[in-house]
Amino acid sequence: MDSGYYAAMTGLVARTQALDTAAANLANAQTPGYRAEREFFRSVLLGPDALDSQLGETVNNYGLLGGDRLSMAQGALEQTGDPLDMAIEGQGFFMFQAPNGVRYTRDGSFHRAQDGRLVTQAGEPVLTAAGQPILLPPGEVSVGSDGSISVAGGVVAAVGVVTFPAGTELTPEGANRYIAPQGVTAVPAKDASVHQGAVEAANQDVVQGSLDLVMMQRQAEMMQRALTVFHTEFNKFATEDLPKV
Repeated sequence: MDSGYYAAMTGLVARTQALDTAAANLANAQTPGYRAEREFFRSVLLGPDALDSQLGETVNNYGLLGGDRLSMAQGALEQTGDPLDMAIEGQGFFMFQAPNGVRYTRDGSFHRAQDGRLVTQAGEPVLTAAGQPILLPPGEVSVGSDGSISVAGGVVAAVGVVTFPAGTELTPEGANRYIAPQGVTAVPAKDASVHQGAVEAANQDVVQGSLDLVMMQRQAEMMQRALTVFHTEFNKFATEDLPKV
């Protein structure tokens, strides 16, 4: 079979999957703390015997979409004026206790619950780096760049800002919360600063996201047209040329 057919086929598969990713990124461009996902590619065949496959080495020269990876690029910091809102500048995540375990987020839209705990918008307790809930007594709240929280001039806790070993792939759960792989331990972030009265916007620009979506759609359509051309040629060969042999 013509190698061009494989090229068009793998291109269509990759662009279709990338189109879904671009659509999700654009849909969450206004979600605080959202980490955009970027596609990466792999070979069609994997493993030590890939090039010995009966499909031939030529097939493996065309890439398939291997999946998506989170972009850790910095989002814009937007001032809110709420003293309990926090934004991270640099690499790191806030920790909070979800019903199914500890989760991580860049969305620092926090507030004080009726029992005094610092919680997320969903009412889930925000944690210290040691994994403990943060209790805020009544009074004016001040947050330092290291995450330390002071109430009425006295330090009461420090919000946990953690990071992970290089190469760790977090799993998205919803729009802006993430799960760490089993066996991976979060460590305190050393190069992150906390900004009080601000939240981090998504690291996906609306304009760029729209352009990406249009580009992926056009590329997918182009691959679809290429497949149609090859399919027509194969049919012609099967119906007109093979009977002559």
